[in-house]
Amino acid sequence: MSRIGKLPIAIPAGVTITVSPENVVTVKGPKGELSQAVDPLISVNVEGAVCHVTRPNDEKEARAKHGLYRALIHNMVVGCSEGYKKTLELVGVGYRVELAQPQVLNFSLGYTHPIYLGLPKEIKVETKSERNQNPLVILESADKQLLGQVCAKIRSFRKPEPYKGKGVKFQGEIVRRKAGKSAGK
Repeated sequence: MSRIGKLPIAIPAGVTITVSPENVVTVKGPKGELSQAVDPLISVNVEGAVCHVTRPNDEKEARAKHGLYRALIHNMVVGCSEGYKKTLELVGVGYRVELAQPQVLNFSLGYTHPIYLGLPKEIKVETKSERNQNPLVILESADKQLLGQVCAKIRSFRKPEPYKGKGVKFQGEIVRRKAGKSAGK
């Protein structure tokens, strides 16, 4: 059995899981509602406050999908009950971010032009700019996959470079630094 796939998924209070006949799992909770289509090879059973994901046999494809769908359903349960939060930090002189409109971020990252990014309505965004601190972008969502995708998009605008450490990075991320050119003797 898959080590991840055989673990039961505990359903916290306030969260409901429903499985449709088309094998679509829907999770509803205080933070939102998410749904995921599950491969017909995998079966999902909800019994009281526990959800089990099972597979019919030990074929390679079934083993691979067993852990995958268990992890996806678990991420939906955690997202609908607690939610996910990521913080991005802008390191560099003159790097700024502000909310241009309710779901549009305006970045100044050292290019000749500003960068505007429209965010999906499922993501809540907050920006912090304090004196003598790097600007922060705080993103929250129930959907872990969508949140990671948006964070990766923002980070791709200016990845942290190894010489001065400038760029957009996750808060707490350690950027491996390189020594620059050695000067003449």
